[in-house]
Amino acid sequence: MSLLKVENISKSFKTLQVLYNVSLEVKPGERHVIIGPNGAGKTTLFNCITNLLPIDSGSIYLDGKEISKLSPHHLVHLGMSRTFQKNNLFGDLTVEENLHLALVAKKSYRYNIFSPLASRSDIKKETNRILDQWEISSRRHIKVKNLSYGEQRLLEVLLAMASNPKILLLDEPTSGMSPAETAQTSEMIQKLPRSIALVVIEHDMEVVFAIADRITVLHHGEVILSGSPEEVRNNEMVKEIYFGGGAKQHA
Repeated sequence: MSLLKVENISKSFKTLQVLYNVSLEVKPGERHVIIGPNGAGKTTLFNCITNLLPIDSGSIYLDGKEISKLSPHHLVHLGMSRTFQKNNLFGDLTVEENLHLALVAKKSYRYNIFSPLASRSDIKKETNRILDQWEISSRRHIKVKNLSYGEQRLLEVLLAMASNPKILLLDEPTSGMSPAETAQTSEMIQKLPRSIALVVIEHDMEVVFAIADRITVLHHGEVILSGSPEEVRNNEMVKEIYFGGGAKQHA
């Protein structure tokens, strides 16, 4: 059974058709990568799946439940989390403080303004576990704005995982990184537990083929192929889009 199922969704902005009858499925624990040229509709697809944008038509299911009318906040509680192309971290807070805020969001006492987060034993324990697991304990007291770009992107993924999602959507996790940071991030993604399904928008093809179980190719808002890395690598239409100037645009 699919964990995430997107059925024939379309999205337009006035006369501009951005997504056209897009369908894809993600199985539990799967690493599903979405690729396509700039303007293919990849981030719009993420925004529709997470209900930051309403779809014009079609359906979206999470664990068999129709979710296209639910709020993004509700989706988090159902097990969906995501990152963005530009991080939304609190730069003037420390790594530890950012983790505290992410962890408390799923707690029943999150609205108790008289309870300091750092004093909560469960928050402290979970924060320490995450810092130790990802070997960043030495960075816990550093303000986020003083971290390297690669470290900030890693922290954003860890914050997204703090809600214990069933499925995590990563929007261009290696964008703007140096080759060394890209390699480190690719390795980190591969180490994420298989209890979490991943949907990843990625432009670096080396990273794509390193992490993907399945790849969906978007072009001008349409799915032209969804298959194994080997199928995508050998597909003539994909080669044409990336190396031969592109296929004809959808009318």
